[in-house]
Amino acid sequence: MSNVVVTIADIVGSRLLEDRSEAQAVIESAVARVDDDLPLARHRLAATVGDEFQGEYATLTDALRSLLLVQLALPDGIELRFGVGIGPIEEVTSPGGGISDGPGWWAAREAIDGVHRLQDRAVPSARTRVVAGVGEDAVMKTEARMANAYLLARDEVVGAMSERARRLTYGRCLGRTQRELAAAEGITQPAVSQALAGAGAPAVIAGFTALGKDDA
Repeated sequence: MSNVVVTIADIVGSRLLEDRSEAQAVIESAVARVDDDLPLARHRLAATVGDEFQGEYATLTDALRSLLLVQLALPDGIELRFGVGIGPIEEVTSPGGGISDGPGWWAAREAIDGVHRLQDRAVPSARTRVVAGVGEDAVMKTEARMANAYLLARDEVVGAMSERARRLTYGRCLGRTQRELAAAEGITQPAVSQALAGAGAPAVIAGFTALGKDDA
C-alpha cells in the first residue's frame, strides 16, 4: 500500500442542471486547465460513475491548492464538492482492470458525506472536507482538523465570489499581475484591485501562497 491524499468530488445540484453533459465537459476542461497551469496532481480528477470524479495527490497541501484552483476555474452555475481522504491505498486486481481501494478512499468517502451533511444543515457554503483515515497518527489527524477549519472560511469566501472575481483570484494565485488581468478582462487595473478587495480575494490568495510555502 502507498500512503497518499485522494479526493472524491461530486457535482452540486447535478440533477437540476439543464445540460448534464455540457456541465461534465466544462468541469473536465477546468480540471485540465488547472493541471496545465499548476500540475500538482498525481492523477488529476477524472470522471468515474454518476456525477463523481476521483483524483490523487502526493500531499495535503497539493490537494488543497489544486482544489482551490478548480473551484475558481468553474463558471457560475457549476460547482463541485470535495471529500479529501488521507491514508494508504492499493490496487486491487479484477477481470475488468485495476481498482484502487483502501483506507484513503474510505476516508475520502467519509469526507464527502461530511460535506453533504454540513451543506444541508449548518454551513450551506461548505464544499471541501478532509478526513485522516484509519491508522493515521495524531499529528495527521490534527492537520486534518486544522485544514477543515481553514476550508470552512475559504469555501465561504469563494462561494460568494462572482465569476469575474474567481477568474481574477485564479490569476493572482498563479502570480499574474493586476495589469495583465486587467488587459485580459478589458478593464482598468484599479478596477481589478477593487474587484479583488471587494470579494475578499487577498485572504484567499495569501492562504494559497502560504500552502505553497509549507511545501518548500
